[in-house]
Amino acid sequence: MKLTKYFKPIAALGLACTLAMTGLTAHADKPPIKVGVLHSLSGTMAISETTLKDTVEMLVEQQNKKGGLLGRKLEAVVVDPASNWPLFAERTRELIEQEGVDVIFGCWTSVSRKAVLPVIEELNGLLFYPVQYEGEESSRNVFYTGAAPNQQAIPAVDYLMNEMGIERWVLAGTDYVYPRTTNRILEAYLKANGVADADIMINYTPFGHSDWQNIVAEIKRFGGTGKPTAVVSTINGDANVPFYRELGNQGVSSEDIPVVAFSVGEEELSGMDTSPLVGHMSAWNYFMSVETPENEAFIKQWHDFIGNTNRVTNDPMEAHYIGFNMWVKAVEKAGSTESDKVIDSIVGVEVPNLTGGVSRMLPNHHITKPVLIGEIQEDGQYFVVWETEDLVPGDAWSNYLEGSKDLIADWTAPINCGNYNTKTKQCIGSAAMRD
Repeated sequence: MKLTKYFKPIAALGLACTLAMTGLTAHADKPPIKVGVLHSLSGTMAISETTLKDTVEMLVEQQNKKGGLLGRKLEAVVVDPASNWPLFAERTRELIEQEGVDVIFGCWTSVSRKAVLPVIEELNGLLFYPVQYEGEESSRNVFYTGAAPNQQAIPAVDYLMNEMGIERWVLAGTDYVYPRTTNRILEAYLKANGVADADIMINYTPFGHSDWQNIVAEIKRFGGTGKPTAVVSTINGDANVPFYRELGNQGVSSEDIPVVAFSVGEEELSGMDTSPLVGHMSAWNYFMSVETPENEAFIKQWHDFIGNTNRVTNDPMEAHYIGFNMWVKAVEKAGSTESDKVIDSIVGVEVPNLTGGVSRMLPNHHITKPVLIGEIQEDGQYFVVWETEDLVPGDAWSNYLEGSKDLIADWTAPINCGNYNTKTKQCIGSAAMRD
């Protein structure tokens, strides 16, 4: 007998309930897909990394609300490597061997990433790395969703040189891999553009450095020759707080000696008095102040998740947003979370970024990104003063360093190599272990 129209909604409701129960049962019967979260929640880098842990947890929660992945729920497995670089390697092994995670989202400093690399490669894991870095690396098991030097450092120097007429350069950084390699690239780039040795000052300080009085005084003297001078800062972690405070104490304004930072964003500024910092700059690929529907939705999701409308967003958060969504699409495409299958599926995957464009995973395991330069405002936000017209493809190897300029990375057939020499047509060893 035919059901009448009055019984159709009841039948549909019953079917929907049955399907829902089936879905719940399926989720209950299958083990979760474990997502490793490897960010410092204590120590000098907690000021930057704690928010990234929260971001991954938010993305996992949102994916579960969509029904999970491959019919399974996701589970975030959080560890604290405590700003201790060898501990990053230990926690990575723990996540893969003991916890059985399918992917890891983590690290901030390059020294932590380099500590993790041998373990990730040995155990054939997957690492999504969300922070700007020095390049000179490409690993089959790592996806670099932060900026390479050609997506941050080089454009920032071009802006200072061409738009602001800067002639003298202070390269100030924390004493570890990322600042030293980035500054080596920038020094070569500046000299290639006619800058004399005498017009380049390079300074390094340890993690957590707090006494900036003499260094800032030296910067003032260096910039007091009459030539326009700028500081290019690769100072990382909580050392930025006393650095910017000392700039204010000694009256170094953005009009005198502007600072453009590569590791200071909204999260770091939220703990500072920004009034003396107005006009100093940061170069990133995303700012919270960008006005797009995608960013508006992301900020709302973040505030809803964290329960605090005063919490800011920043560039590495967007990098995790992009990387997480790329991983989800690659897993769906592969029909599996197995590392080899995801690696084979992810090149060419495209997802929306938060600045209104679409980012793509490249064969070198870097992505396409816009480049933006923002000036610090009194409210701790940035006003974007410059941006690239198009998205910039990340370059794993610098065009300005001998030994690197002939190298490319391509993890697809037939090259399938992280450091392929385009002149000799040879793969020249382990890209993962280069500094």
